[in-house]
Amino acid sequence: MSTAQIFLDRNRTIAAISPLLFGGFAEHMGRCIYEGIYDPKSPLADENGLRTDVLDALREQKYTVMRYPGGNFLSGYNWLDGVGPKDQRPRRRDLAWFSIESNQFGTNEFIDFCRAIDSAPMLGVNMGTGTIQSAADLVEYCNAPTGTYYADLRASHGYKDPHNVKYWCVGNEMDGPWQIGALEMAEYGKKAREAAKMMKWHDPTIETILCGSSNDRMPTYPEWDRVALEIAWEQVDYLSIHYYAGNREDDTASYLASAIQFEEYVDTLDGTLRYVKAKRRSKHDVYLSWDEWQVWYKGDPTRGNWQEAPHLAEESYNLEDALVVAQWLNVFLRKSQVLKIACVAQIVNIISWLQTRADGLLKQTSFYPFKLVSNHARGHALDVLVKAPSVETSKFGDVPALDVSASYDAETGNGAIFIVNRSQTDAIAAELIWQDGEPVTFDAAWQLAGSDVKAANTWDDPNAITARSIAVPQMANGKATIQIPPLSFTTLTTRGK
Repeated sequence: MSTAQIFLDRNRTIAAISPLLFGGFAEHMGRCIYEGIYDPKSPLADENGLRTDVLDALREQKYTVMRYPGGNFLSGYNWLDGVGPKDQRPRRRDLAWFSIESNQFGTNEFIDFCRAIDSAPMLGVNMGTGTIQSAADLVEYCNAPTGTYYADLRASHGYKDPHNVKYWCVGNEMDGPWQIGALEMAEYGKKAREAAKMMKWHDPTIETILCGSSNDRMPTYPEWDRVALEIAWEQVDYLSIHYYAGNREDDTASYLASAIQFEEYVDTLDGTLRYVKAKRRSKHDVYLSWDEWQVWYKGDPTRGNWQEAPHLAEESYNLEDALVVAQWLNVFLRKSQVLKIACVAQIVNIISWLQTRADGLLKQTSFYPFKLVSNHARGHALDVLVKAPSVETSKFGDVPALDVSASYDAETGNGAIFIVNRSQTDAIAAELIWQDGEPVTFDAAWQLAGSDVKAANTWDDPNAITARSIAVPQMANGKATIQIPPLSFTTLTTRGK
């Protein structure tokens, strides 16, 4: 058995962990909204038409923020179609996903959904077919007190009190040729600046998210980000980043080192933010919002053939996918100085670890790493030092077998450690060493592990890969040793004395 050392010091911190790192994304695509969140004909629906089994699973994951309504859908969406009496809402062709949109679920239903799962709403405004005026009107509709047209319209729809939506995406992936109304970088920067300006005039307390590059393979990356930021810097608070990972080459060793690529992506855009701030001589800070991230590569269709709630992009996730998700979350903690929002795409059915059918809900492998980190990462991220054997990869060369992050909350004295073993063959005896001299006690421990990287949860075997409780290691003189099996994710929680 190999050995490793993990050095922890509760005084050696990276940054405060933003609660908004544990967010989700719900788009009008496939069965995310209809037959996912909202299914009024289902016997599992509540009085608002929301699936109660889905709500329970989302509460388990403690989503803190929820992005809506898109995604590509956003760039062709008129928000007025989704408010008011449902029998008067138009059925539309959705050109983003070649589907039929009934508009039976819209802004107010989304707000009710967010309240049901105790999640802050993040709304997007249409920068494709939409205007800066329509963006400002939506802010008035959602956040203004009654007494003006759009606020009174909201009240007439049964919502007298403002929704007080704080987070606003100014468009979606506007650099993409697939996007309805795609713009050049300078065009988008100017439109976003003017939209955000009007939006903040309606409500100065809101925070806006600027579209960054759709991914790091775009030919304009990272120039798009620099140009848009230089134009709109003072009117925005976050730069959006999107990334989807996959194992199309069936190269598991490289796939399990994906965190290296994630960190490089963040580092490039962190540098871009610092450059633009310095160039503008600005005192204003802009952070990163990773508001689309997920494993997505198995090729399910993305065109709906003009159907309502078609089955699109319904991925099946296995053990290796779950371990990549766990590393992604580790990166969120390690980059918490600049990364302040993250929204997994998406929360049910569409590229999601939750799948519904008429009689129930399936939790796929990746559900469990997200739940463990979102439930236990609090306070500040720790700057962890890891000494571990290496794993050889074709894409990244030799990489450490262990990928680790940790957190500590000084107010409660509670901490957590998150460990991925990338090795497909070797168990590792990891020695946990606290260097700050303060006593620590383990509370609980869980492991998600398996011998087959392709093992998955199915309707017939829903618990093949789950996070299972394990015995906590024993502390002695500020140290403890834990056995980390190959292909595993381990979570440990601690408390100070």
